Amino acid sequence: MRSAGTSPSARHHVSEEDLRWAQAIFVMEEKHKSRLLAEFGRILEHKPIHVLDIPDEYQYMDPDLVAELERSVGSVLGIDGDTTP
Repeated sequence: MRSAGTSPSARHHVSEEDLRWAQAIFVMEEKHKSRLLAEFGRILEHKPIHVLDIPDEYQYMDPDLVAELERSVGSVLGIDGDTTP
């Protein structure tokens, strides 16, 4: 799993290499999907992009965000997103 942002100020801005590597792409909001398609449309033609509908209002690595991402991605993948022992 890799993490990258669509904003130019992201810690790691998503790259062509990231997208070629990915089998599936998860974004928090519809606007992130739109940005990716605008910049990398051809690369993304055959890649599933999942919009998780999580507001982009969290700080980097906020525990609440991490938990929400685990639940949401787990749900899309059909796996339990709970990482508690």
